[in-house]
Amino acid sequence: MTEYIPRTLFSTLTSFLRPNKVLVLIGARRIGKTVLINKLLEQTLEPFLKLNGEDQVTVDLLSRRTVAHYQQLLGDKRLLVIDEAQKVPDIGLCLKLMVDHIEGLRVLITGSSAFDMTNQVGEPLTGRKYTFHLFALSEAELRPLESVTEHPDKLRHRLVFGNYPELQFMPSDAERTVYLNEMVQSYLLRDVLAFDTVRNSDKILSLLRLVAFQIGHEISYNELGKQLGMSKNTVERYLDLLSKVFVVFRLGGFSRNLRKEIAKSDRWFFYDNGLRNALISNLKPIELRSDVGQLWENYLISERLKQHSYQQTLHSSYFWRTYDRQEIDLIEERGGALFGYEMKWDPDKNPKIPSAFANAYPEAHFQVIHRENYWQWLTEAPA
Repeated sequence: MTEYIPRTLFSTLTSFLRPNKVLVLIGARRIGKTVLINKLLEQTLEPFLKLNGEDQVTVDLLSRRTVAHYQQLLGDKRLLVIDEAQKVPDIGLCLKLMVDHIEGLRVLITGSSAFDMTNQVGEPLTGRKYTFHLFALSEAELRPLESVTEHPDKLRHRLVFGNYPELQFMPSDAERTVYLNEMVQSYLLRDVLAFDTVRNSDKILSLLRLVAFQIGHEISYNELGKQLGMSKNTVERYLDLLSKVFVVFRLGGFSRNLRKEIAKSDRWFFYDNGLRNALISNLKPIELRSDVGQLWENYLISERLKQHSYQQTLHSSYFWRTYDRQEIDLIEERGGALFGYEMKWDPDKNPKIPSAFANAYPEAHFQVIHRENYWQWLTEAPA
């Protein structure tokens, strides 16, 4: 049996799995979606039908789009689960027909591509679905399993190898290295390369490597394009596709029209540190690295993203920088207030709020997040 770490999203999925609604669970490949839904099904007392969208039998079963056929297929079952549902043509129309005409049917589907899931289920299931994002294991899920003495080393390890579930049970770093390299070569681009217009995996990997070295800095789409021999628009399109398969995500610049603020630039981060480090072929311990600050910033910002997603916090996230190089790593706008956060691995480093930000936004909150106070920050309920 696959070892299982309890997931924060479990109770949410259970409560939102409702009659005549479709529950959509999205997330990167190998992130634990199938393990999570299997755990949910283990605790289900009612009969259910589970299908796999990557299986041609499933595609054939669902291709005959009639209420009578679906009623016969389901029989007395009122719980339908479809893994990798985006692989089923017109899955949104199929599910719409089911939930509109089969009373009491509850549906749970998973997908590894936000682009496919949006196109396939978006419009047909308007008003009929709830969507949740599953990420790699979070600090909130992992830290309670660790003793006070072992946690510091575990945290250092995660900054390098990341939080993919299977890594947590591997006996050696050599095995983890093989796993992450296999992820980069075999799984990372699988959904991106499914698009007819995307054919050059080497160029996409080269783009990701360049972005990996620029964590915490604004990127120039023009410069990346020149280095890779592609247009600025192609660079932007590839990064957008990579965000839709949950490899990277974007932070835009925050500005309220202060003249010196940089607003039309982007910073890109990785959902998982391990993938980032595998891409640049550097899985050395943090004691032997010169990029600890980048690792810490990427890790905290991705962890904060998980926290907001799981808690369903209404917020907007940015970075802030001026042309004279005053900056803040993360700006959050929520509840009508501004919160600025600077990420520092060393707790002895305690920078003050930049004067330009303090003068422009005197009501804003500011905090330095380091390895001795980050746990409170990641487990608090944001106001």
